[in-house]
Amino acid sequence: MTDAGFTPHVPTPPRLLPDEVHRAVGPGTALLRLETTGSRQSLLDGAWWPRSRDVEREIPPLITALTEHLGPVTRVGLDASAWNGIPTRLVVDDRVVHLDSFPVGDDTVLITRGDNDHFSLMVVPPGTTPEAARTAMARAVHADNVTQAAEILLAELPHPTGPQAGTAQDDDAAPGQ
Repeated sequence: MTDAGFTPHVPTPPRLLPDEVHRAVGPGTALLRLETTGSRQSLLDGAWWPRSRDVEREIPPLITALTEHLGPVTRVGLDASAWNGIPTRLVVDDRVVHLDSFPVGDDTVLITRGDNDHFSLMVVPPGTTPEAARTAMARAVHADNVTQAAEILLAELPHPTGPQAGTAQDDDAAPGQ
């Protein structure tokens, strides 16, 4: 036997988001990472990096992307204090998706597939730098993650002093303003 045509296995480097991806990705595209194991033993099932706090602009591409991987999404639960004007439902890809809002401040979005299958995604604040977003998203989707979204974001993202960052009112303000 010969080794002709044999290519040794070379590990694939992790897929990282390019530095300018948040601005360069076209409208209607969701920046999303999901845990890739079937165990679902982690505290979070994935991470999402929206470009704004506009529900009607950001949720439809998220639902479209999730539907491709998870099947039909029936509900989305959002933190009411972090999003601008949450409607009770949206029509996405000819399907009605119900939106629930809660004043929880937990830095996550809850996705429901079917009747009771829930997925928890960490929400990276829109103004986050690409490097910080990559690090936080990678940590959130690590197969044995037991850290809550708020703790990951506190550890990985720079925070200005003063009022709480990441609220809907802070959306267009520069850090520290």
